[in-house]
Amino acid sequence: MNLHRMLAERAAEGRPLRVGLIGAGKFGAMYLSQARRTPGIHLVGVADLEPARARAALRRVGWPSEQLRARSFAEALRKGSTYLTDDADALISAAQVDIVIDATGSPSAGIHHVLGCCREGKHVIMVNVEADALAGPLLAERARRAGIVYSLAYGDQPAMIC
Repeated sequence: MNLHRMLAERAAEGRPLRVGLIGAGKFGAMYLSQARRTPGIHLVGVADLEPARARAALRRVGWPSEQLRARSFAEALRKGSTYLTDDADALISAAQVDIVIDATGSPSAGIHHVLGCCREGKHVIMVNVEADALAGPLLAERARRAGIVYSLAYGDQPAMIC
């Protein structure tokens, strides 16, 4: 399996993975620095308690300002841009998002987000090592029962240990 090839195929077919990121701090910014240049991915939205911090993180890693002017998830998808919000639950429930990345670092927030993804049928990538250390096996089981993928982000401590 070559993930880069598979993403390039999705890009060529005009059906990128539609991603929502929760948390634009240190780990979120590391993802943001790669997402714009990764074929086959459309970062539809970023939810952060402080959208201005998310905007600053996006600019710091090279996102152009015009990419960040969407006023809704639907507009972001239509225009190929990214919507910034402080409402993680809205990001999780947005029809325009297929995969949610939790990079909050808050155990309670991460657990809440995964349970929301289970309800909404959204796959989740857990960068939130704190939530995974606290409840990872239980969250993975809930995700399995919901028919979604619960995955640790390669490169974070638990994923490296595994």
